[in-house]
Amino acid sequence: MAKAAKLRILYGEGDAEEQVAAAAAFEKAGHTVQQAVGRKAVVEALQKGTFDLVVLGPSLTRNDRHHLPYMVKKAQAETPVLVMHADGSRHPYVDACTDTGASLENVLARIEGMQIAGLMSAAAAAGR
Repeated sequence: MAKAAKLRILYGEGDAEEQVAAAAAFEKAGHTVQQAVGRKAVVEALQKGTFDLVVLGPSLTRNDRHHLPYMVKKAQAETPVLVMHADGSRHPYVDACTDTGASLENVLARIEGMQIAGLMSAAAAAGR
């Protein structure tokens, strides 16, 4: 399977220790990752830089996982939001979500399957 284009990802978690493995997996997949711990750090990062994707991790509070997609779209309207550990299908500002307990491989596959900034993986484009 071909790799997706390299993305600049803002990855927010509520617990820094929870971030380590997933951030490493995103980087191993070829993406650049900026880590942010807590709601305030995610909002500050959005004000300082631009991102191709914002990933909100499961150790953020349920309230943060609900509130932060609004903040992402307010700061960067075109930036897709992936929420881990949620049913985002009913949230108007969540572009993708993964089920509770989804593996990192599942999260990476979900990212690769997303159309981000007009870019798609070579495998998805070849399937047309």
